[in-house]
Amino acid sequence: MTHPPHQSPEPHLGHEPHLTYPWQPPPAPPQPPPPRLPRHPAPGRHSDLRILRRAYRVQRRVAALTALGYFTLFLALSAFAPALMTGTVTGGLSTGLLIGLCQLPVTGLAVLLYEHTARRGLDPLAHRLRRQAELTYGAGGGGRP
Repeated sequence: MTHPPHQSPEPHLGHEPHLTYPWQPPPAPPQPPPPRLPRHPAPGRHSDLRILRRAYRVQRRVAALTALGYFTLFLALSAFAPALMTGTVTGGLSTGLLIGLCQLPVTGLAVLLYEHTARRGLDPLAHRLRRQAELTYGAGGGGRP
């Protein structure tokens, strides 16, 4: 005795039923990719960004070379002029110890120099570029995530 082929109680919905589970709905169609955000030109003129990067690079070098240069001078004097470093300045204080103790104020001076040049040269330019970007792209600060 042969049985008639299985008939689905639902009419054909325009999709092929899943072979293993014919009662399940068809898989969702693939979602289209999200729309791409429009490309905007970089905020400000490229020369402004170049100036900002260059000023920041100079600022880092000056501050780092101030502190590291002083320390290198201390090491060079310790290695090549031990007689100078062991000489006394006043009341048993050696020249080497005095130069070593001056390392802390010199490092503080490098930090102050870094902050001063940032406030005077970098912050106004960065503020101007930020304000220009906000005017161009809105208060959100940019057209891209």
